[in-house]
Amino acid sequence: MKAAENTWPWKVLLAVILIGVAAGTWGAVKQIDYQWRWNRVPQYFAYVTEDARKVPFDGEVVAVTDKGEQTAVTVAGAGSDKKEFTVDTASLKVKKGDELFAGDTVGFVKQWNLGPLTLGLWTTLWLSAVSSFFGLILGLVTGLARISKNFTARWLALLYVECIRGTPLLVQIFIAYFFLGTVFNLSRNVCGVGALSLFCGAYVAEIVRAGIQSISKGQTEAARSLGMTAVQTMWDIILPQAFKRILPPLSGQFISLIKDSSLVSVIAITDLTKSGREIITSTFATFEVWLLVAAMYLLVTSLLSQLVFYMERRLAVSD
Repeated sequence: MKAAENTWPWKVLLAVILIGVAAGTWGAVKQIDYQWRWNRVPQYFAYVTEDARKVPFDGEVVAVTDKGEQTAVTVAGAGSDKKEFTVDTASLKVKKGDELFAGDTVGFVKQWNLGPLTLGLWTTLWLSAVSSFFGLILGLVTGLARISKNFTARWLALLYVECIRGTPLLVQIFIAYFFLGTVFNLSRNVCGVGALSLFCGAYVAEIVRAGIQSISKGQTEAARSLGMTAVQTMWDIILPQAFKRILPPLSGQFISLIKDSSLVSVIAITDLTKSGREIITSTFATFEVWLLVAAMYLLVTSLLSQLVFYMERRLAVSD
């Protein structure tokens, strides 16, 4: 009870700080001579289009069947030409017996379409997921090679890690696209995934190496004394224990990869960041779009963080 009572001043201080930040932000925004257009935001996520249904040949309307919100229109042409159209009842422009010519509009159909921000978010998600998968596999192999007794494997792993960690990701993406992509005729998506996977793998390798080396050597000695092979010892004894320790930094690396994936926009991959830039180019809604893009990145990374916290709690039960 006493401990709970002692926390209320800090809660008040936290509230004061947050209110101060909000007030300062509001004051700064009011100083900007900018016309906000939040009413245009929903169309960047999804929008409705009206697709015209046009007659491909000369003919006559032989049947009009009302189906409530939609209407079926049958048009018969010369010979065996016959086609049925389904259009929204409110948009119907013909009636039974009308003569139509090729290209005439029978009506319209409303259709929902994904907006550029939604499509960009999907690209960012699959790009990050695929790169994380390959990066995890590459990092695990490289991490094991880093602690291997084989001289060649150990030094190859070391050279890979140092080269990747010592150069900017943006430069690696340019090399992957303009050099390797040109030489091997690779698509920009393959180059983007490859560059992100290599970048992620180098950092995962060091996380895996540190996690394995943090396990007491007595675990290995005990397993070998029971007759287990080196592979069995690593897979059944060492890696499960190391995984619990490397989960937080590993999740941090994957969260960082989601944000780093925005750099692939420089090679014309339409991810979330590039979609935002394209919207700004055509609408000049700079602040609204960038705030939305930041909020979407924050939402994705926050969900991933909560998933990792859940996994940590589940794994802690077995300790």
